[in-house]
Amino acid sequence: MARVLVVEDDQFVRSALIRHLTEAAHTVRSVGTALEALREVAQVGFDVVVLDLGLPDLDGAEALKMLRGVTDVPVIIATARDDEAEIVRLLNAGADDYLVKPFSVAHLSARMAAVLRRTRGHAAGGESGGDTVIRVGGLAIDPLRRMAQLEGVLLDLTRREFDLLAFLARRPGVVVARKELLAEVWQLSYGDDQTIDVHLSWLRRKLGETAAKPRYLHTLRGVGVKLEPPATDPAAPPLAAESPAPPPGEGGPA
Repeated sequence: MARVLVVEDDQFVRSALIRHLTEAAHTVRSVGTALEALREVAQVGFDVVVLDLGLPDLDGAEALKMLRGVTDVPVIIATARDDEAEIVRLLNAGADDYLVKPFSVAHLSARMAAVLRRTRGHAAGGESGGDTVIRVGGLAIDPLRRMAQLEGVLLDLTRREFDLLAFLARRPGVVVARKELLAEVWQLSYGDDQTIDVHLSWLRRKLGETAAKPRYLHTLRGVGVKLEPPATDPAAPPLAAESPAPPPGEGGPA
């Protein structure tokens, strides 16, 4: 069962969703504003967020953008808006699914189950070789257990940070285009490069490096990103060869 955050300002709809999802054995928390939702996801680990667009403090589309800035938890949009262009825009902005009101709780539950299967399957390392620990320099990445270590120290990564690191680690030294990262890690056909930049920045921080002084993650402007082992420290310059000791009485100090 899932930990669900319901973001809905209509008290009647909110109560109905809470009741039915709880009856389906989900753990449910609910809020009525975008700012409360941001506070909740920052403090509590959820499996899925059900997000209404018509919120009183902030439009749900803007709320989705802000949520994506702080978490990669799956988001299902639930709204009365049925404009196709709007649906496409929100899916490309990071929503995982979209439901048009009115809908049954059974329909919502089925969509939630599908989203969780996708995200958990992706998290479990569904690619072939996903049960093999990937090693790049001092990095050890275990896709099956969703664990990454640097020099033996466990890294505290979000789901998206882990997916990004694992994807690049499977291609060490290969420059991966941003378009490919969006398609494979974010499952988006197109999007804002800032999404990648933000996650790369967070990942670099956890790897103990910066864009100015990269060790593992290297960005090639206008091309893409690659992950490779750090270059070994340059060998210390060889010591000057010592001149053989002069024979006694030849060239020695007076």
